[in-house]
Amino acid sequence: MKNPDALTIGKLARHGGVNIMTIRYYERRGLLPAPARSASGYRLYADDAVQRLQFIRQAQLLGFSLSEIQDLLSLRMQPGTTCADIRAAVEKKIEDLERIKNALTALASACRGKGPTADCPILEALETEHST
Repeated sequence: MKNPDALTIGKLARHGGVNIMTIRYYERRGLLPAPARSASGYRLYADDAVQRLQFIRQAQLLGFSLSEIQDLLSLRMQPGTTCADIRAAVEKKIEDLERIKNALTALASACRGKGPTADCPILEALETEHST
């Protein structure tokens, strides 16, 4: 069974703006479904794989981790999921980013911006384990 519209992994990588190893990694992580295989064993991807890659890349640009992207993709595929469910995931991400911003702001204000890196309070704080 041959699908003339199917994309090889190389074509998918070019269309998606990623490298082949990234596609294989996304498959292992479950972000991309396992593709069909040709008679000779080549991966053959449907056209919607390009859209999936674009979704993953856009979500990463917005700061979502691969685990969070997996959750978003799972929500998208679950029957009964609503826009409110997706919005809740985005609001949680905003809360996480605000927490990060506050922590980074505190670190930046502790640094006077002068002196050797050995005396840098930002580096010192990152080396010290804190329970959150």
